Amino acid sequence: MGLGAWYRSTGADLPFQSPLPAHPGVAMEGYFWRVTDAASGRVLIALNGVNRGPRGSWATLGVAAHPGGFLQVAAHPEATADPRRIGARAGGAFAGDDSGLHVDLGPDARLDVEITDPVLWPHRAFGGSSIFQTVPALNQYWHPWLLGGRADGTATLGGQTWQLRGAQIYAEKNWGREGFPDAWWWGQAQGFAEPDACVAFAGGQVHAGPFRTEVTDLVVRLPGGRVVRLGNPGVSPVHAEVTDESWMLRGRGYGWTIEVDATAPRAASHILPVPLPSQERNTAGALEHLAGSLEVTVRRRGRLVWSGRSALAGLEHGGPERAAAELARRGAEPGATHAPPVSA
Repeated sequence: MGLGAWYRSTGADLPFQSPLPAHPGVAMEGYFWRVTDAASGRVLIALNGVNRGPRGSWATLGVAAHPGGFLQVAAHPEATADPRRIGARAGGAFAGDDSGLHVDLGPDARLDVEITDPVLWPHRAFGGSSIFQTVPALNQYWHPWLLGGRADGTATLGGQTWQLRGAQIYAEKNWGREGFPDAWWWGQAQGFAEPDACVAFAGGQVHAGPFRTEVTDLVVRLPGGRVVRLGNPGVSPVHAEVTDESWMLRGRGYGWTIEVDATAPRAASHILPVPLPSQERNTAGALEHLAGSLEVTVRRRGRLVWSGRSALAGLEHGGPERAAAELARRGAEPGATHAPPVSA
C-alpha cells in the first residue's frame, strides 16, 4: 500500500490529494446538499450518511424543508460511496453527486434536482479541514466542496410539490471514525443580496489518540468569487461561542477579519438523526435550523470588504445528549431519533 492509499484508509488526505473520493477505512462518510430558493423563501436539505458496520454498509437518509417543517428520515440497508469522485447512493432511494440529486423516500418525499454551473472548492492544497486534513485517524473531517451553482427541478414534500428554478445550491461532506463528535456546531448561508456569496462553518471537538483540540473552520465566498478560509489554530484562529439559539464566530488571519452572528429559536429546529455505525442504528444527534438569521462582516486589514445578511441560514448545534434532551422537552417517545420543528 502506498503512502497516499494508507493516508486515505485512515480518513486523512495528503496535501494536493482530493478529499472528494470515498475514504475506504472510515466508519462514516456523510454527504449533504442544501438548496436555497431566496425568491420564494424556501429551503430544503438532503443527506446520506454512508455507514460501515459489522455486517456491511448501510445508510442514514433524510430530507427536510422550510417552511412547513417537513421531515422524512430512513435507515436504508444499502449504501455506496464513490471511490473515484464525489457521489453517494442508497439503492433506489438516493443518488447524489455534482450533477444532480435524486431521492425517493416514499411518495411524499421525493427530489429530482439538476445541478448546473457548479462553483467548486477553489483551493488545491487543502480542503475545508486545511492542515487537519493530513492528520490520520481524526474522529471528524469536513469539506464544503460546492459553494454555489444552480438547482432546477421538483421536490415533493408532504402534500406539496415545489418547482425549483434557478435556486442556489451548496454541498459538503464529512467523514471519520464512528460517526460524529460528542459535540459540534455548524452553519451555512446563501440567500444574500449578492447571489454569488456563500458562508459555511463547522466546529467541534476533534481527536486522534492522545491528540485533542477544539477547532472551528470558517469559509466565506465573497461577492465576485474569492474564497477566504480561516480556522488554523495560531495562524488564522476562529473563536466560537454557541448556545441553543445563537452562533457567534470571530476569525482572523492573513490580514482578514470575519465576524458571524446568527440566531434561531430552539423550537424552530428540526431534530435530525446521526448514525452509530458500529451499532448499525441511528440516534438523535442534532438540532438543525433551516431558516435562521445570519449576519456576516468581512474586513481586509481593517477595511470593510463585504457585509451581508441572510434570513435563510442553516444553523446546527449537535450532540446526542443535547438532541435527546430536546426530544424529551418536546415530549417525544423514549428512543426517538428525530422530530420536526415545534414551530415552523
